[in-house]
Amino acid sequence: MPSETEVTTDRMQWGHLIRAIAAHQDRSAFATLFEYFGPRIKAFMQRSGVSEATAEELAQETMLAVWRKAALFDPASAGGAAWIFTIARNLRIDAHRRERRGGVIETSDVEIEFQIDDAPQPDARLATAQSEERIRSALSNLSADQMRVVELSFFEEKAHAEIAQILGIPLGTVKSRLRLAMSRLRNLLSELS
Repeated sequence: MPSETEVTTDRMQWGHLIRAIAAHQDRSAFATLFEYFGPRIKAFMQRSGVSEATAEELAQETMLAVWRKAALFDPASAGGAAWIFTIARNLRIDAHRRERRGGVIETSDVEIEFQIDDAPQPDARLATAQSEERIRSALSNLSADQMRVVELSFFEEKAHAEIAQILGIPLGTVKSRLRLAMSRLRNLLSELS
């Protein structure tokens, strides 16, 4: 059994490494923590009843949280090991709650820093709007017959034979109108660019 001095030294060492990560993102300090705590957290998770794969994932999530939240560590309130295992325990509880809800992750379960904004960036939205406007303008320059064939083929996803049947025209005429419409659109779009 370790002496009280050894326990205090360990507590100070872990806290010192966490503070080094917080102060200047010390990769060596993080590697030392990861090497020591990674397997222990995984074992802790497996003892709590999670699968080996989930335990590995939660151990990695814990260590990632240690890296990102090192500045929040307060050595006055808890030792480094206790702080790390508290993060691990909280992640295990969150994972268990998600599992009970059928694996659905709700926004309230995830910290804002882990959320990904899938919305298009303003410049992408502008480019899309400009492209759409150019296409609308080009489409408005097609003849009514060509436009109808394009609508049926691309917007309603009808087969060429089905378009011929709907419009009561030969299949060759459908293909010809479509080919001419695409050629005209290409030319119009290159002029508008």
